[in-house]
Amino acid sequence: MNRPIDLRSDTVTKPTSAMRRAMAEAEVGDDVFGDDPTVQRLETRVAEVLGKEAALFVPSGAMANQLAVRVHTQPGDEILLDANAHIYFYEAGGPAALSGVMCRCLAGTRGVFTGADVAAALRPADVHFPPTRLVCVENTHNRGGGKVWPLDRLSEVATTARQHGLKLHLDGARLWNASVASGVPERDYAALFDTVSVCFSKGLGAPVGSALTGPQKLIERARRFRKQFGGGMRQVGIIAAGALHALEHHRERLAEDHANARRLATALAEMPGVDIDPATVETNLVYFRVTRVPAADLVARLKAADVLVLASGPDTIRAVTNLEVSAADIETAIAALRTALR
Repeated sequence: MNRPIDLRSDTVTKPTSAMRRAMAEAEVGDDVFGDDPTVQRLETRVAEVLGKEAALFVPSGAMANQLAVRVHTQPGDEILLDANAHIYFYEAGGPAALSGVMCRCLAGTRGVFTGADVAAALRPADVHFPPTRLVCVENTHNRGGGKVWPLDRLSEVATTARQHGLKLHLDGARLWNASVASGVPERDYAALFDTVSVCFSKGLGAPVGSALTGPQKLIERARRFRKQFGGGMRQVGIIAAGALHALEHHRERLAEDHANARRLATALAEMPGVDIDPATVETNLVYFRVTRVPAADLVARLKAADVLVLASGPDTIRAVTNLEVSAADIETAIAALRTALR
């Protein structure tokens, strides 16, 4: 059987040989007691990269985001975010269940909204309404097709939020991709926000882990809530070593994933029965609409040809380039798509 070309997500990546060696040789301790030196090195390094005082290593991006919501709010508060944001759409009702807050959704364009959108969503000071405390931004935006937020638009949103006394959190699960695609250093994006979450297990290829970064006092508060949420870990330096290796060695190579995504999008645009604008593919996420066959049927046909993608709607498919997929694999996938669409 051929090795499947797996384009379902960038979370399907497996540790490289060098990463496995780093994990096997990792110095470990009990992280709940603050004794794991590899975790400490990772937290120090990611805080440095993002220009923040401190960082907290956590099992998942969802936990990092939910910790951010928790440290910035009290039950009964309201947060503002795009209607397709990961925090709202894919985190199992976490804001309500874990922090007791309401989500007020903004109608952004591919996940990007404006300072005016923020201002318009603010409620009057009135005992009938929940107080708005936090604005959450996702960069790159998953359901926006890997859209990179322009830095000037982020600055506009941040300025409006500050004017109204709001805190800001950046869901930067794919911030590494945004930085590589735009040329804007991660710390320049991060400087606009009180807290920033990043993920090591997507494009960077680590097997597990994310981090929440921000001011020292907030991160210490988040550490307590991590324990409360069930995220305290022990000899976790084994996986922190994989994340640290990914951080130091795999960021620049994301440009390869972006090039592969553009190649795939350009080829798809030439296929009958496919609707896609290649110009919208800025990073490693490729969303396209099929008009002649149900998305689920095309997914099944491609699976039979050892190409794995996801149906994200009745007529929409998502393909995500990643560390496991080479330029040659993309050409094979393109050929399989041409055959499957006939």
